[in-house]
Amino acid sequence: MINSEKPIYKLCECAIFIAVAISVSFFEIKIGGLGGSIDFVMIPLFIMCYRHGLKYGLGGCFCFGLLYCLVGGKFGYGLPSVLLDYILAYTALGISGIFARKSRYIELSVFVGCFARFIIHFISGVTLYAISTATEIGGIVTSNAVVFSIIYNALYMLPNTVIAIIAMSLLRVPLKKLRK
Repeated sequence: MINSEKPIYKLCECAIFIAVAISVSFFEIKIGGLGGSIDFVMIPLFIMCYRHGLKYGLGGCFCFGLLYCLVGGKFGYGLPSVLLDYILAYTALGISGIFARKSRYIELSVFVGCFARFIIHFISGVTLYAISTATEIGGIVTSNAVVFSIIYNALYMLPNTVIAIIAMSLLRVPLKKLRK
């Protein structure tokens, strides 16, 4: 019998979820040509956080962010961009691990993780990519960096959040059974 509470088991399972998330990352729908995309990357990461909690969730999501940037051919505009848009943004998803194994809060855990990621992307948009000239985004012309960052990040984070909430809701029963 495998003891799923042993740290080595948790590390191995987290590595599998990270590998699945990396594999899924190659199937994406680009949004507006600016860098955001709709994908299924967060689903294996949320499953990992749900199964193993905050510590493994944050650690696993950190590893994913680093690998996603390196293996996925993703790039940022300098080290601050890589840190905020990949490493910290995906690490923030791990916050959903505070609701580990609480199936009644599964949608809330996904929302909290997605909102934390949105906040990191928003900060990056306002500080690193701060626009100063009138730019059109989502049919709105603005020269306000705050408005631009909210709209730009909402264009891909909102659909990703909805997809992740629906997927995790559908996985509620199988995840509950897997726990036993």
